[in-house]
Amino acid sequence: MPFVLLAFAIAFEVTATLSMRASEGFTKPWPSVIVVAGYVISFVFMAKALTSLNVGPVYAIWSALGTIGAFAGGVLLFDEPVKPVTIAGAVIVVVGVIVINLGGGVHQG
Repeated sequence: MPFVLLAFAIAFEVTATLSMRASEGFTKPWPSVIVVAGYVISFVFMAKALTSLNVGPVYAIWSALGTIGAFAGGVLLFDEPVKPVTIAGAVIVVVGVIVINLGGGVHQG
């Protein structure tokens, strides 16, 4: 169950981040509302997940998958460029998360 909560936290964080881009500097009201609500909901789900998971690896997963999700969303929704170096960076982020999890795992205890 904690991983489902973490997945929801990531989904809401990515939605909030992409809405921030769509808000055009908080000049558009609906995307701006989604930004605030998305981050609040994301942190609530993250807090619930952290009641039974270790903070370091979970935060690494949350931030890495959030980064990958925002990158992919930017490409798909806003036609942002994809360059080999950005793909390499995404791979490095994922490898880093794997290494962190190998070092301690995500379960408390």
